Amino acid sequence: MFIQILRLLHGLQTPLFSSVVNGSAVPFSIRSLRQSVSLLRKGSIKMKTGEMNSLESVPDLEKLMYVAVDGYPCVRLLNLSGEIGCSNPGRDKVVAPIVRFKNADKLAQPSTVLVSLNEVQSLFTRILNDSTYAKNIGGVLVESKADQNELNDFSPVEKFPQAEFAPYRNVHYEWNPIGNGIMLNAYNFPVFLLSQNSTSILREAAVKNEEAEKSYTTDVAEFNLVMQTTKAGTHDSKSCLKEGTCLPLGGYSVWSSLPPINISSTQSKPIILLVASMDSASFFRDKSLGADSPISGLIALVAAVDALSRVDGLGDLNKQLVFLIFTGEAWGYLGSRRFLLELDLQTDAVTGLNSTLIDMVMEVGSVGKGSSEGVNTFYAHATMASSATNQTMAALQRAQDSLNSEDVKILPANSSNPGIPPSSLMAFLKKNTTTAGIVFDDFNTVFANKFYHSHLDDLSNVNSSSIEAASTIIARTLYILASKDTNISNSTLAAINTNVSLVEELLGCLLSCEPGLSCDLVKNYIRPTTTSCPSNYVGVFLGEPSSAPYPGTVNDVSRFLWNFLAEKTAISKGDVISSCKQNCSQKDQLCVREKADGKGVCVTSTTRYVPAYSTRLKYESGIWDVLPADSSDPMGMLDPVWTESFWDVIGLRVYTVQDTGYDHLVLAGGIAVTVSAYVAIVVARAFITKALKRD
Repeated sequence: MFIQILRLLHGLQTPLFSSVVNGSAVPFSIRSLRQSVSLLRKGSIKMKTGEMNSLESVPDLEKLMYVAVDGYPCVRLLNLSGEIGCSNPGRDKVVAPIVRFKNADKLAQPSTVLVSLNEVQSLFTRILNDSTYAKNIGGVLVESKADQNELNDFSPVEKFPQAEFAPYRNVHYEWNPIGNGIMLNAYNFPVFLLSQNSTSILREAAVKNEEAEKSYTTDVAEFNLVMQTTKAGTHDSKSCLKEGTCLPLGGYSVWSSLPPINISSTQSKPIILLVASMDSASFFRDKSLGADSPISGLIALVAAVDALSRVDGLGDLNKQLVFLIFTGEAWGYLGSRRFLLELDLQTDAVTGLNSTLIDMVMEVGSVGKGSSEGVNTFYAHATMASSATNQTMAALQRAQDSLNSEDVKILPANSSNPGIPPSSLMAFLKKNTTTAGIVFDDFNTVFANKFYHSHLDDLSNVNSSSIEAASTIIARTLYILASKDTNISNSTLAAINTNVSLVEELLGCLLSCEPGLSCDLVKNYIRPTTTSCPSNYVGVFLGEPSSAPYPGTVNDVSRFLWNFLAEKTAISKGDVISSCKQNCSQKDQLCVREKADGKGVCVTSTTRYVPAYSTRLKYESGIWDVLPADSSDPMGMLDPVWTESFWDVIGLRVYTVQDTGYDHLVLAGGIAVTVSAYVAIVVARAFITKALKRD
């Protein structure tokens, strides 16, 4: 049964080999292989006959020795003040036995703590308050969501997210009363969110350790979450950017106008700006879906653009409609603050826009939880009273009335609120306190989303009918505000409707693993670079900031939105041609739906990318520099300058090890046997020699 393994052992010519599993280098020694043979004999590792017969190499055996674990890591982020997030404490991997939090009131040695979702807050609260317990945390593994009803609420951010950017003094108001803030602390140990399958594996390992407490074998977890900033000792954004161990958070926002702006014309219309966000945050980097906050608002905006694009006579509107989708808003309002700076500088990214022409800013926030008992209720959070806000409130009411239904209600937010809720509009108000604006949300005084900035804010946390209702209301409201006609007929408004199928498609594309960004809608516009489950984490800024970036430096969601909006807001379309980037005949034409074969469609559209990164950063000669704080820029003074650490490989696996005491006992026994054998040989040799002499 063990012949093939013994042959492998015999074939090892060096004491240490290195193989690769799941992209990471894994050390392997003769001792570890022999130990596995021992464990195999004792039944700790179970193999099927077919698996045993298929062993032909060291990697084959390794696959049976180690179990690769699927999970989502918490990673190291930095700002000008320090760091948050998770990392191995040093340069090496962490290996620790697996215990369950509910059965580990005290930790006698560094341990891997397996914790259920409803125990996460209790665990991290204890870690922060009990240094003795904290020093024996080798790593933390968080079980996946097994049951939607298992946890009623979980939000790892503040009770007032990003309160420092509030345009009012009451920064202690609790918009997010369930917020616990645990993701804003730094942890010098690895933390992973497990997949459902991996959760089962780790539970079995923890139970096995508990049942075999006095056994000489233990199941351990091995963490490879070594951050470059930890290795280099760069513990803030300024030092890590200088040493090249991190990159700034950021990406590309997208804006588009309907109809396209005639840049060569001197005629300028007042601008109605419709705003949404495309990025979210979470304790776990690649599990940042943000279904309700903010993706429901993004989907409502995109569907509203689609609905308005089918309306005739948009060129005759009194006001210019501009749609703006920010990224980086979850991290210091990177997108909105950079956009406002680009407006001040009048860069190519905002050609055709002028801040003095912005008449109204309407932001679509969380709109995925407005439905309750068949009624969709939304709230309008307005800035100080002005003619523009009054007109917008009246237009919202007119749009509601045009539905001829009691199933949709739009109400003004409570006047006792300190001001607008956390939103991109805050950046506009910080820049100009007289900005007229409204935030359209599914909550009144506190967030309706009980999983704000949590990995649990997923597709199951939103209602598509709520998003559809919000989108229709928004589209009709914009038409009312921009129209010359003050007495628009109900039949005209009734023709402006959301495409329900589009909303459902967008939900699947942006929030579901199946189909995810490989959905037909996205593939109709771009060729996605990733086929994994979608994540709406902002990511890091790649390359040099540009208004016409190389597609490889723009993430899939931004590229899709740019193409979709460019086509929907276009007034003319050309024929499908090859390499249309080089052959579009007019300066104001764009090439959309360009696929890998170079074919696309030339359209006349005003759609732009806007770089989104900290206003305190400057990119020069391939290096990011932190600019000195400018007292004339209040928002710049508050800018945390978020960055993300580099890393080599992130990995997590589970395997069985022998107790070192047992190893020492085996070694001592082996030495004793060797010495005894040597003594026996010496004595026997002497006896035989003496006997031969007698003869």
